Amino acid sequence: MTVPTSTSSTTPPTRIVVVDDEPVVQDVLGRLLSRAGYEALFATSARDGLALVEEEDPDLVVLDVMLPDRNGLELLEAIKKQNSERPVIMMTAYGSVENAVAAMKQGAYHYLTKPFSNDEVLLLIEKALDACRLRQENRLLRSLLGEEGFENIVGKSRAMRSVFRLVEQVAPARSTVLIVGESGTGKELVARAIHNRSGRSGDPFVTVNSGSIPPDLMESNLFGHVKGAFTGAVQAANGLFTAAAGGTLFFDEIGTVRLDLQAKLLRVIQERSFMPVGSTQSLDVDVRILAATNVDLRTLVERREFREDLYYRLNVLRVEVPPLRERQEDIRPLAEHFMKKYALENDKPLEGFGPGAMAVLLDYSWPGNVRQLENAIIQGVVLSSGTTLSVDDLPAEVREKRRLPVEPVLPRGISLGDAMAETERRLIREALNRAGGVQRRAAGYLKIRPTTLSEK
Repeated sequence: MTVPTSTSSTTPPTRIVVVDDEPVVQDVLGRLLSRAGYEALFATSARDGLALVEEEDPDLVVLDVMLPDRNGLELLEAIKKQNSERPVIMMTAYGSVENAVAAMKQGAYHYLTKPFSNDEVLLLIEKALDACRLRQENRLLRSLLGEEGFENIVGKSRAMRSVFRLVEQVAPARSTVLIVGESGTGKELVARAIHNRSGRSGDPFVTVNSGSIPPDLMESNLFGHVKGAFTGAVQAANGLFTAAAGGTLFFDEIGTVRLDLQAKLLRVIQERSFMPVGSTQSLDVDVRILAATNVDLRTLVERREFREDLYYRLNVLRVEVPPLRERQEDIRPLAEHFMKKYALENDKPLEGFGPGAMAVLLDYSWPGNVRQLENAIIQGVVLSSGTTLSVDDLPAEVREKRRLPVEPVLPRGISLGDAMAETERRLIREALNRAGGVQRRAAGYLKIRPTTLSEK
């Protein structure tokens, strides 16, 4: 078993296990996969290969049919029992129709005959990974949009599919989650989705509206108090931590919590206990904490308005919810969803959007995000008088403020070289995100050679 090849990327690289006992094949594939941006791991026998797949959980396996201790087709069967959806590409120097048919019947994605061309290998790997991702995304999207607790998360864009995948991944964990996004993007819906897919789904989901609770009442609201703790405390009362016991406590607008309470919140996360106001007894608590923010907490840390240690405790797992302007393809399904919902609530016989109405919605920048779109549709539904929602039913600000082209603004004193370098960095980041971190695919989007991208 060899050491994984190194790779640099803005996202975790795709991991590929190669099971082949020929040093030349290992060397060729190692260099080829590394240059393409993959992380390659190697085994020279069926026994080591199965152990490596179990331990590393790779995205794809390249498997030789002829191995020293076991037939590769038998190993294929064992790998598929572990994970039936993991793509496996078979290869052999003894290609035959019979072996190809047997491999495909046992679930192999494809079959390569040695000697193979580099382009053939990379193209086949890319197709196998794309097919696997598409199956996973479609299954996850159907699951998320069809289950209770997800019906209000509407979106089929690439950006929202990424959010859905993250929800699926972070939900089972015990760790805290920081949900980041502009106001109105649906961060609380994401928090509820995480709770509903976790092992705590049968227990309470409690929201702390950090920005709306008066600061002098926040501590009592969170931790409760004993009788006589302060003026007006005529009897003991439990706080939101107790109310959320066994479940999830969601802090909305976590950046507005004052510093002294941040220290107490940090203690709860670290020690899983708290002390009610006026009490000398600590109470144990089992609560998972989710937090949301529409401001950059790192900036608040630099200003000493937010504790750095609490920031790192909250930012263990991170979900970023994109603004609506970055997922324009979701505007139509969102608008249709809201129209059906509020037409039913208001007993309106709406069947769709009138001429030009959807075009107006698509042409607006939605600074208030999904919440603003929802409010616009509510107004349109209430004001509508026919069977379609017309342009005139929409708010004036939406009708009159179309999406305007943004003129680039250059800071005073910036050089042309600096501006071009920044543009190049932005394009590379976008291409890598679009390609899921696969450098070869990102290079294709940018229409440059993979080696050129690697150097940059």
